[in-house]
Amino acid sequence: MTMRRMVSDVKSEKLTKELKDLETQGDDELKNRWNSLYGTKPPQKIHRSLLIAAVAHRMQENALGALKSSIRRHLMQAANNPATSRPSPDHLSLRPRAGTVLVRDWGGVTHQAKVLEDGIFFRSKRYKSLSEVARVITGSRWSGPLFFGLKSFKEQNHGTR
Repeated sequence: MTMRRMVSDVKSEKLTKELKDLETQGDDELKNRWNSLYGTKPPQKIHRSLLIAAVAHRMQENALGALKSSIRRHLMQAANNPATSRPSPDHLSLRPRAGTVLVRDWGGVTHQAKVLEDGIFFRSKRYKSLSEVARVITGSRWSGPLFFGLKSFKEQNHGTR
């Protein structure tokens, strides 16, 4: 092992221990740590978990290096560009990727449906939606995502995703 590697390992172990120790430190200790790392007082009503995360982040940046300013600039431009596509924070796709096999036990039988790019493959037949497959299996109208466990009953009734 080279001397450089040993120094790196020692720094890494020290950082790991210091990060673990943050959880056991009192609020005043954490606020003092923030002050020494950021050069300012922490926000007055900061939650303890956020205080720990911010202190840990700055400790890691100091020990391991921060992002290059060019990369930070690029990320900020992408985040501020309205053309950058991203789902809204409350949007979760209920449609699994093509190739996913969904399994559901119903009436003592295990049913498998394979997600296709343009539908669902079930019992050697192509269907337009999971709800159609759920209807075939149960004989009644069901939400396909609910039937296959992609959406909870609570989410179904409250319209959230």
